[in-house]
Amino acid sequence: MQADVLRVPVGPGAVHVDRYGHGGGPIILLHGFGTSSFLWRGVAPAIAEAGHTAYALDLFGHGESDRPLDADFGIAAQAEYLDATMTALRLARATIVGVDIGGDVALRLAATRPDRVARLVLINVPAFDGLPARDIGVLQRSTARFAFKVTRGVLGAATLLRAVLEDSVSKPEHMPDRLIARYLAPFAGRDGVNHLLTLGAAIRRSDIDDLELSEVRAPTLVIRGDHDDWVDRDISVRLAAEIPKAALKRIPGVARLIPEESPDYLAELLLEFIGNTAVEADDRFGASTTK
Repeated sequence: MQADVLRVPVGPGAVHVDRYGHGGGPIILLHGFGTSSFLWRGVAPAIAEAGHTAYALDLFGHGESDRPLDADFGIAAQAEYLDATMTALRLARATIVGVDIGGDVALRLAATRPDRVARLVLINVPAFDGLPARDIGVLQRSTARFAFKVTRGVLGAATLLRAVLEDSVSKPEHMPDRLIARYLAPFAGRDGVNHLLTLGAAIRRSDIDDLELSEVRAPTLVIRGDHDDWVDRDISVRLAAEIPKAALKRIPGVARLIPEESPDYLAELLLEFIGNTAVEADDRFGASTTK
């Protein structure tokens, strides 16, 4: 299925959106650090074929979205850009699905503007003292080790981002060189390296610490890939415990990038969740933690 490509103004620039399908309930798909809307290419068409409209966004500063030099690319700012994107797309409410920091953006919107979020899906989301996740630490340590060469663009983003991508899947064949090259494309050249470092530095725990998770009113599904080495297991358990209408689903055999490793199963899981109005106190999702 071919996506409609949209450019949506959000204030300091424009956000790139791939829209799949027309009509039906809107589902917004948010990627995480080091990836882009490309992550959702195996999930979004299945959502559209089921009668919904899927919107796969490049977070501001990521992928093909604009990257002004003086913009804020932190989680709180991204939540504001998401709100502006929804307004421009004339979406009063939507189901919002986020992987990694994309889930933090979705969580912030759900807590601060609960009327905007019909349902919430959080996939391998770092939070509490697990934000920033360990992949940001790897990036920062690599930068410190190769500081001179990195700032001159000699090593390129591959040295910094390859390890993050490879360790975000459970098996090497799930992140071959061709995929790594695709995810690295927005960070080509010296400017790309510097921008990658800027995005990493923008991830701040303070953007989540001030949230009252009890304010999240949307039915929520917390998904944990059991091979995710970047975020501790207890983070997902705690999120599911502190969000009022939340269930936790653990998926064996996958790591952080579940849309990359198991797109068909994830699409099926999302469609089942979207079709149900209540997730609390039931085990329809095989939840390990429910309330």
